[in-house]
Amino acid sequence: MFSTKEKVSEELLLEEETVKQSEIVLFNDDVNTFDHVIDTLIAVCEHTPEQAEQCSLIVHHNGRCTVKTGEYDDLKPKCTRLLQAGLSAELV
Repeated sequence: MFSTKEKVSEELLLEEETVKQSEIVLFNDDVNTFDHVIDTLIAVCEHTPEQAEQCSLIVHHNGRCTVKTGEYDDLKPKCTRLLQAGLSAELV
């Protein structure tokens, strides 16, 4: 027998699983400065300065980095803003 709290928790987990998580992937380029990438991630993706710096270093060394995850409809305008800022990003 489930307690009410356990049942609610189980239902929430099921709901979360049905929402498809998308991600914004940022790609390395030879155009943008670290400062521009960091400032843009802070402004668009609501990163802390530390998160933005870490992502910029990962992109620089690995060629790509997932910078934001969430629902597609929430991420689409953020990805568009990254592209408008001259960054190379893709929503997957």
